[in-house]
Amino acid sequence: MSSVHNLPTASAPAYPLPMSDLKSLGFAAKPIEHLDALVRAHIQEGRYPGAQIALARHGQLALLRTYGDARTEGGVVPAADNNLWLLFSQTKMLCMAGVWALVEEGKLSFNDRVADHLPEFAARGKGEITIHQVATHQAGFPSSHLSHAAWLDHDKMRAEVCDFSLEWAPGSRMAYHGRSAHPTLAMVMEAVTGQDFRDIIRERVVAPLGLADDIFVGVPANLHDRCADMYYTPGSEMPYDNSAALRLAGLPHGGGFGTARGMAAFYQMMLGKGRLGDARIFSPRLVEYVTRNQTGEIGDGTMGGIPMHRGLGPHMRGLSDRIRGLGSNAHPDTYGHGGAGTSYSWADPASGVSFTYLTNKVVPDPWHSARLDRVSNLIHAAID
Repeated sequence: MSSVHNLPTASAPAYPLPMSDLKSLGFAAKPIEHLDALVRAHIQEGRYPGAQIALARHGQLALLRTYGDARTEGGVVPAADNNLWLLFSQTKMLCMAGVWALVEEGKLSFNDRVADHLPEFAARGKGEITIHQVATHQAGFPSSHLSHAAWLDHDKMRAEVCDFSLEWAPGSRMAYHGRSAHPTLAMVMEAVTGQDFRDIIRERVVAPLGLADDIFVGVPANLHDRCADMYYTPGSEMPYDNSAALRLAGLPHGGGFGTARGMAAFYQMMLGKGRLGDARIFSPRLVEYVTRNQTGEIGDGTMGGIPMHRGLGPHMRGLSDRIRGLGSNAHPDTYGHGGAGTSYSWADPASGVSFTYLTNKVVPDPWHSARLDRVSNLIHAAID
């Protein structure tokens, strides 16, 4: 192991967003009723066992609802408000937040070459790849990934990251690096701090926000019973399971766990330009930069050519006709990130609204993207 992962303390922090209600925060009731009916219908149809949604605005929580079951095998376990849901690629936002924190400390620059911090990464022609290129999915190794053996062995993780092979010239294209970009960034974080990347994220981001009981990149063993099991539609299986190893690993590209209210609060911090309540963890300029469209209208080769308008973490709605997850009706400045076949979280700077939708079954497109559009559009329709 490259470092020792310090587990969170047992005491649960107070959740940072005060509870309000839909009317007080300017939400129309009818679209929320339609959303509630839609989620219930999905569960009744067997689309997914359980779900959780959270809606926040102006630093207050307007809504938290939990539906269905957290587990269906070995005895049904109804879903509860404190369940932790596998975030899949929503974890990428948390990994990037760790990078942002180190940029704010002067330990990193987005223009640094990865090899400046991981010299052996220069192998196979990767010496000039920058952190910016990795974070915007322009690095040139979209198909690379970690072996199972590297999940909990960070020396092996570093070795495998540094051995990734190029598929095209860095900076010449954009294609979602689903399982390769963020392990690379995690190893950079470890190299410049000597800390486990999971500790960096918790100590610099999650805990200062008061979300240490709601968001985990690496779930301690004594909390695994809070984790909802993940299920897969045939043909949508991924190299993830419901094992203790996955929950402990906190894979930086897709292994975080969280509650809907936790992710909605994280995005409230983003809307607050790096501040949530009394906690200021990022500067306004940093947040403005990382939520800026860095890739223009370049089509994403992994996403069917859709212009994803990538920032340094989230992607933006923009003005394209084809989009993913944020809702067709979204304001162009709306930004967020999804999780494979399951979920999305987003923030709308024009209204101060953040929203999270989590489920525990991976379902393929076209149904997955179609339901995300309907779910998000109902929230946009509710905003007064």
